[in-house]
Amino acid sequence: MTNVELNRLSKEILDASIEVHREMGPGLLESVYEECLLEELKLRNIKATNQVELPLIYKGKKLKKEFRLDVLVENEIIIELKTVDSIIPVHEAQIISYLRLSDKKLGFIVNFNVALLKQGFKRFVNNFWE
Repeated sequence: MTNVELNRLSKEILDASIEVHREMGPGLLESVYEECLLEELKLRNIKATNQVELPLIYKGKKLKKEFRLDVLVENEIIIELKTVDSIIPVHEAQIISYLRLSDKKLGFIVNFNVALLKQGFKRFVNNFWE
């Protein structure tokens, strides 16, 4: 996927997230926002899957532990959903690790527990040059 396509999808993800927040408001469970965001992306003809398994590979060996990506958009962009008072460094480390482990270029943290969604929307890149 080209950088132009990734940027176009980024805008759609932001717009879809804002629409879910506008419709549902803050204060609900992460799982509620996950379902709503999946539906909103579907309405926009954007392929998204939730709770995607990411295997743990250590020294070339797949171990029993795996990670779960909240949402994977078009098999390219990772979205980690939160409903917290504020994003803290461990949340950022989580998405950065997921990007590195999955070899994906682009990810977002979307915290729905904010007054304005733009305050809870943060973009992360992994070897991505605009």
